[in-house]
Amino acid sequence: MKKSLLIGFCLLLIGSFVQAQRYAIIDTKFILDKMPEYKEAQKQLDETATQWQKEIDAAQQELDKMYKDFEAEQVMLTEELRHKREDQLFVKEKNLRDLQRKRFGFEGDLFKRRQELIKPVQDKVFNAVQKLAVQRGYDFILDKSEGITVIFADPKLEKSEDVLRELGVK
Repeated sequence: MKKSLLIGFCLLLIGSFVQAQRYAIIDTKFILDKMPEYKEAQKQLDETATQWQKEIDAAQQELDKMYKDFEAEQVMLTEELRHKREDQLFVKEKNLRDLQRKRFGFEGDLFKRRQELIKPVQDKVFNAVQKLAVQRGYDFILDKSEGITVIFADPKLEKSEDVLRELGVK
C-alpha cells in the first residue's frame, strides 16, 4: 500500500512538473527566408561559390588538355621528358585538389565566407528567440526546420511570426 501510494505521488509530482514547463516551436528556415539581409547574404555566397567553381572548372579543363596532349605525345618523348611531363601533371593535379579543398573543403574559404555573411543574421534571429523566450517565460523552444522532427505541433505553439515581429520583419 505504501509502495503504490509512493509511486502514485511520484507520478503526480512528475506530471505536474512536466505540465509546468512552457515551450514553443519555431521554424528558423521560414524566419530566415523572410529576412532580406539573409537573402542578400545567401545571394553573395552563391555568387562567390559560382565564381570559385568556374575557377576550378577552368583548371580542370586545362589539366584534362594536358593529359590528352601527354597521351598523344607519350610515344615520341624520351624517358627523361616523359618523367618531366608526368611530374608536371602530378603537380598540376595536386594544385587543383588543393584549390578545391581550400575553396570548398571543411573550414575552407566558402565555410569562412558563410560564417562572415550568414552567422550575423543567424545570431540576430537567435537573440530575438532568446528575448521572446525570456519575455514569455518559455522553458525551451524547438526548431522544426532541421534536426528535430516534429510530427505534430499545435499551431498556437508556432511562434515564428512572433520572432519575425521581434526582428521587425514583415
